[in-house]
Amino acid sequence: MKIILYKKSGCPWSAAVIGFLDELNVPSQIRNVTSHPQYAKELEKKSGKCISPTLDFDGKILDDASVEQVAAVLEETGIVL
Repeated sequence: MKIILYKKSGCPWSAAVIGFLDELNVPSQIRNVTSHPQYAKELEKKSGKCISPTLDFDGKILDDASVEQVAAVLEETGIVL
């Protein structure tokens, strides 16, 4: 499963989710929408908004995500049991 995490610079919630994914050794691609406007446009096209953190789990969008919500998706998809 490909996981893309869209974040804004300095976002503490994004940092928490990134730390959680790293702790579990779950690979993800980090895209900073603050420093790369093309990622902001990509995120708005996918979700209709530019909220941080937003994750794209192979097309399943989870916006304004918390660590708990990310954990639930990882469990649902069988990535983490």
